[in-house]
Amino acid sequence: MVFDPPRAGAEAQVRRIAESKVPLVVGVACDPGTFARDAATLIAGGYRLERVTPVDQFAWSAHVELVGVFRKQAKVTGRTLRRPR
Repeated sequence: MVFDPPRAGAEAQVRRIAESKVPLVVGVACDPGTFARDAATLIAGGYRLERVTPVDQFAWSAHVELVGVFRKQAKVTGRTLRRPR
């Protein structure tokens, strides 16, 4: 699943994604603050942030896009298992 919200982020949508069983989520954000908030929600919902890539697509400006890859972690008896890399 991919989400690419406006600058305000995807707070409500990310809460629903965090409760889902979607195995892989890619989030795009144009605001680092809302990306951090949305990422924290996904992580609290059992996702692991595997990678963040900054994309400087607006030369000569301070704006940067962030692309994050999140993977749902398998749970066994209340513990989160880490997948080998």
